Amino acid sequence: MPTHALTRTARMTGLFYLGNAITGVLGFLIVRPQLFAADDPNATLANLVAHESLARAGVALELGMVVTQTLAAVWFHRLFRTADPVAASGIAAFGLVNAIVGLVSAALLATAVGVSVDPVGDAAANVQVLYLVSDNLWGVGALFFGLWLVPMGWCVLRSGWMPRVLGWVLVAGGAGYVLSAFIRYLAPDAQVVAEALAYPASVGEFWMVGYLLIRGVRRHVRDEASTVHQPTPVAS
Repeated sequence: MPTHALTRTARMTGLFYLGNAITGVLGFLIVRPQLFAADDPNATLANLVAHESLARAGVALELGMVVTQTLAAVWFHRLFRTADPVAASGIAAFGLVNAIVGLVSAALLATAVGVSVDPVGDAAANVQVLYLVSDNLWGVGALFFGLWLVPMGWCVLRSGWMPRVLGWVLVAGGAGYVLSAFIRYLAPDAQVVAEALAYPASVGEFWMVGYLLIRGVRRHVRDEASTVHQPTPVAS
């Protein structure tokens, strides 16, 4: 891939990854806590009724995660396919599974909003179950959130386009994410441990976003690519 195309692809990948992070933070850390009361179905229903626009925004953010996750998965494959085709395909495949998780979760949240507006049966219980299923869908989805980071880190190590430490952080973070999914359900009293295992993944992901947007790929890689594509002088 020509040097300018490689840099452009890296920055587009970073842009989509950033969009995925922004929609995720807004949806999970800001909107969801204002609507979902884990131990009080009546409160969850009351929140949805009182803040319908916010609830619909939560669905839109979930859909935004689906779109940006899909585009990031495709662009990561495009970026790393020459470095390691198998690992690049793994990033794309696992990333698309993440997008499917988000799509199903968005459907559950949309149904919850619909039930709060036009109640069906025990509206409070139904809404609560929908939110609980959405929450656990993301919980088990941590398997693939981790699995897509492992080949991403491997591609960083194979390509030499980013710092090797970043590659190892991504691999370790991905493994920690996968392990955290099991701990969440096998040892529900050890949630602090499960959360701690996911921290390296967050560090690696934000580092990757920043590197892709600011640097793209390492300068020596760009220089080598320019040398490779420079026309060979014709002897007189």
